[in-house]
Amino acid sequence: MWNWLANIILRNRIVLLFVIAGITVFMGYRALQDRIAYNYTQLLPSDDSAWVDYQKFQQQFGPDGTVMIAGMQTDSLFADLQVFNDWYRLDRAIKHTGGIENVMSVASLYNVIKNDSLNKIIAQNLLSAAPSTLAELDSIKKVIYRLPFFENFIYNKHTGSTLMLITFKENEVNTVRRIAIVDSVKKQMDAFGLKHHIAMHYSGMPYIRTIISRKIMNEMVMFLILAIIITSLILLFIFRSFYLVVFPLLVVIIGVIWSAALIDLFGYQITVLTGLIPPLIMVIGVPNCILLLNKYHTEYRIHGNKMKAMQRMVTKIGISLFLANVTTAIGFAVFCSTHSAALVQFGLVSSLGVMCTFLLSLFLIPIIFSFLPPPKIQQTKHLDRTYTVALLAKIDSLVHKRRKIIYAVVLIGLLISVYGILQIKALGFVVDDLPQNDPIYSDMHYFEKCFGGVLPMEIEIDGGKTKGIFAEGGKTIYKMERLQKMLKEYPIFSRALSIVEFLKFANQAYHDGNSKYYIMPSQGDLKSISEELKSEKGKQNLLKAFIDSTSRYSCIDLFMQDIGSVKMKDVISVIVPRADSIFNYSAATKSWLPDSQRVKVTFTGTCLIFSKGNDYLVKNLIESVLLAVILVSLVMYLLFMSLRMVVIATIPSLIPLAITLGLMGFFDVHLKPSTILIFSIAFGISSDGTMYFLTKYKQDMRKYKLSISEIVSLVIKETGVSMIYTALILACGFMIFIFSGFGGTRALGLLVSVTLLMAYSSNLIVLPSFLLSLEKRIEQKREAKSLLDVDLNLLEDESGAEDSTKEKH
Repeated sequence: MWNWLANIILRNRIVLLFVIAGITVFMGYRALQDRIAYNYTQLLPSDDSAWVDYQKFQQQFGPDGTVMIAGMQTDSLFADLQVFNDWYRLDRAIKHTGGIENVMSVASLYNVIKNDSLNKIIAQNLLSAAPSTLAELDSIKKVIYRLPFFENFIYNKHTGSTLMLITFKENEVNTVRRIAIVDSVKKQMDAFGLKHHIAMHYSGMPYIRTIISRKIMNEMVMFLILAIIITSLILLFIFRSFYLVVFPLLVVIIGVIWSAALIDLFGYQITVLTGLIPPLIMVIGVPNCILLLNKYHTEYRIHGNKMKAMQRMVTKIGISLFLANVTTAIGFAVFCSTHSAALVQFGLVSSLGVMCTFLLSLFLIPIIFSFLPPPKIQQTKHLDRTYTVALLAKIDSLVHKRRKIIYAVVLIGLLISVYGILQIKALGFVVDDLPQNDPIYSDMHYFEKCFGGVLPMEIEIDGGKTKGIFAEGGKTIYKMERLQKMLKEYPIFSRALSIVEFLKFANQAYHDGNSKYYIMPSQGDLKSISEELKSEKGKQNLLKAFIDSTSRYSCIDLFMQDIGSVKMKDVISVIVPRADSIFNYSAATKSWLPDSQRVKVTFTGTCLIFSKGNDYLVKNLIESVLLAVILVSLVMYLLFMSLRMVVIATIPSLIPLAITLGLMGFFDVHLKPSTILIFSIAFGISSDGTMYFLTKYKQDMRKYKLSISEIVSLVIKETGVSMIYTALILACGFMIFIFSGFGGTRALGLLVSVTLLMAYSSNLIVLPSFLLSLEKRIEQKREAKSLLDVDLNLLEDESGAEDSTKEKH
């Protein structure tokens, strides 16, 4: 097959070039259509109960991640007329910014008052114009401080902190327009802070996602440039030839274009994961070119016939290159088994990108170099560099004479790693991929300290039927108040906002604004107050943010700190049963209410979805690693049809993974989606080296009548150069990711680099050691069989002598 393919490629060079060029033009156009994702990255599968609850909540009460938070800490807001008036004007200016739904700050608060003539409770703005005197400003301050509804929500009078809550329009928050809106808001805020020498703080999901989106796009470009520079330098170091650098890079860049186009062709967008694909393809694709060119140079040096060398290059290296790329593709493709949209997209595009780049290398390298002059002597010197030859000779001697030492070192390394593995914790934070010195972190800590947190947590209360929230004299609402009091016991939560707080606000208005009546109204007042809050059309107007139109569902909004997935799980495991008991356990009868009378309490929101998504991915990615091992082992079995060879082939690639796990434990690198990715990718790529070695081993076993020991030495000599260069390219290529602003990407780059160096070392040292140990075992069996045959022959001779003696007698 490979001989036939080589002939097809070399006989149809011009046609194939035009076909590939045409496809590349189309792919280039589609690559330019790639768009960055501005919405929440879905980690959970669409049918997961937590994700279904989250989507249902958003449909009823709107998205929970539409509020950008700006804050400051100053004593001059109510003491300096100019500062307050500038804040007032800033509030109005931002409110009129395109894409902004609403703004709330101390300059745009409202009061709830009772209108006796209309017999209704209505909302009325506190300010219709900026104050003109300090006395007027002081009176405004006193009015605001008499409204407990806004305390620790808009202002914190103990710390002097105040917020501006900027709500984005739903149709703008998840589009490219969000970046311009955030930039505009921040620019105006920064100008205010600069003018009055006040430090401004920013947070909220629109702001955080905008910063992350911008980082993704900038880093994708940066990594691609770095990958090109690094691979160019290594190719120049290896081949010392301009066109041996330019043309392999050209081939791989075409592969990058095709891979980027696949993102658009599948209808995907650029995320923190898919943004890694172009530089990954750049790094993974170059070794294909190196292996082909090394074989081309080796063959040409033997017989000096360029076209014959091209033909043999495809024939002899094609199968090993194909199998190596299949194992790499498997390392990515297993992410499709997670059912997580983000990982399925990454796995599908990257695995197809790997195979596309392989095909491009297999076709374009022989085509391009068939038109170029044959390699000169200095261009093939890389095959015989003194230090490379000496290193391979040392490895050959080591595996033949020091196998016990090799096994002992590996065993000690694995035993030490076991201790490190036991220290690993599965832990993720919403923003822990950002460095600790990032302004997002410091601002988040400011908001956590002054207002409790910035990450949305939502609680949905299902009254079970239409008007169920107000049924039985509003019993469910009073239970909601008990739930909010329970949540106050946990300092990780901000102050909760719900229909409870608004009814307290209305009760205060019902009693002429007396702040001591900021309490839940009595059952007698509850009905009349709720009726007075209705608009002329009979719909809940002032309550619509907290209750749906049927009065069956209500919600409690609060923010929380980024406490991490482990603590989140612990907190949820405690508060969910407590919430359930508040609504559904009868203290009077000391029993649970029947199902028909129960109120369903659902905890959801960005924080909870992230925590559940983190746990889901860790579990599924561990399964993906196992699936990768099984699939790669199956490829090995199809190649050798021997379970013994599968074990020998798989262990050298698994050893580095175990050691890397140990290193993660020792250096307190948490197990989370971004670090779990490492193992499937590293195993798939490290299996390449196994394939290079074993396919060459199998070919030489068929070709030469030599012992396993002699074949191993030959394979180390012939494949070792390419494997060393491949390890160098891959390790340096992945190392570029340590320059990322995302912790997970940095960990991926560093750990994959270390793992691949260990893996290729293992494939050059441990794998041949196993093969030689196998030879020793075969020889021992052969000797045992020979001795047994000798013994049987002696027995037969003795038996024959006995029979002969009997006959004589």
